[in-house]
Amino acid sequence: MYTAYYDPDRCFEETKRGDFRVVVRGGWFPRSFGGRAMALCAYVRCLLMAWSVCLMCVVSKLWPKRRVDATCAADGHSGDSGDYDVVIVDQVSVTNVVFRLLCPRTKILFYCHFPDLLLAKPASWMHRAYRAPLDALEQASTGMAHRVLVNSEFTKGVFRDTFTALDARGIVPDVLYPAVVIPTEGELAGMQTRWRSLLPEEVGRLMASGPTFLSINRYERKKNIGLAIRALALLEDETTGLVVAGGYDVRLAENVEHLDELKGIVEELGLGDRIVFMTSFSDEQRLALLCGCCAVAYTPENEHFGIVPVETMAAATPVIACNSGGPMESVIDGVTGCLVEPEPAAFADAMGRVLRGELGSARGARNGGCAAARQRATQRFSRGAFGDSLEDIVMRLVIASGRKTAGGGRRGQKGRGKVNQGHRRR
Repeated sequence: MYTAYYDPDRCFEETKRGDFRVVVRGGWFPRSFGGRAMALCAYVRCLLMAWSVCLMCVVSKLWPKRRVDATCAADGHSGDSGDYDVVIVDQVSVTNVVFRLLCPRTKILFYCHFPDLLLAKPASWMHRAYRAPLDALEQASTGMAHRVLVNSEFTKGVFRDTFTALDARGIVPDVLYPAVVIPTEGELAGMQTRWRSLLPEEVGRLMASGPTFLSINRYERKKNIGLAIRALALLEDETTGLVVAGGYDVRLAENVEHLDELKGIVEELGLGDRIVFMTSFSDEQRLALLCGCCAVAYTPENEHFGIVPVETMAAATPVIACNSGGPMESVIDGVTGCLVEPEPAAFADAMGRVLRGELGSARGARNGGCAAARQRATQRFSRGAFGDSLEDIVMRLVIASGRKTAGGGRRGQKGRGKVNQGHRRR
């Protein structure tokens, strides 16, 4: 896996176990210039990373028996080729240009989470002028992939409406839903007895004192976390609490500012004794939070997919989400959770339904949670289902390329390489 940034303290546990190498390239280039031009800097960092990967592939092809770089050797580079059969490019499409030019025999599988041009909101004519070439490059480079995947039907529709030139060319992405780890029954049962010991004292004390809802989101304004806080204020049961947990990076001004804003809302509503904040957490702590709460209040609107609702259901916990975007594809309203309008009153009403046990269990009784939610996550969003689909897509690209192994057969090695522009964003 190649990436422009990697922080062992804020990443998926699987990247730290040593099952595969995580190689950082291009990380020396600044992330911004005085807090500006972050998109441009990200493009440059990713271009440098892709160029480095291609350079090693070219060198190993010219001198196949020479271990020119430990990266190529450890990642399974075979002497007969020198380049990868398939690269999976995640999120930042500009690297497709480099691979097309320098590794023309390599197939590109691009996973588009959401068009970046829609995430940037130009506030002035200067910003629009700055974004214009980047937006044009995003569409052009996305079209250079041999196959495009998106994370939901919602994103597929946005892709069609946004990249009109690609749609006119007949480029239609396929949907591959993201996957989550499905905890075993034994893991869930064990967590029911020890979740409090894994959490900070203040968080554990609140969750043990009565039914507690959970909000898991990055500390960003677009996540609309204030909605969950205002909904809690409308509940008649004043013994109900809320834990707000999520990714928090002191390098990001919005994270720091928004946490202060949320604390201000709590103080304004007089909920200081019913709400606690938790900044960042481990995978084990996430499961502890999900097992200790009565339900998750997931507040973003028009979320591209939303991994949190699926993680919640995998832990047999119901989820309350907005009736838009990806959650409409993952959550079954009235069965695995509630899909409601993004209004405090609507969320408060759904919270009341959870407390009354109308969605499997209020979980405060610790009697197993919402079985329907867990079944839904297991059948549709497990890593097994994701892996089977991805493997089929990759092998079809390999077969279409006509590549053969040194022994004359088709290549069938799994996981030859992946290019990843991101890191954990929780």
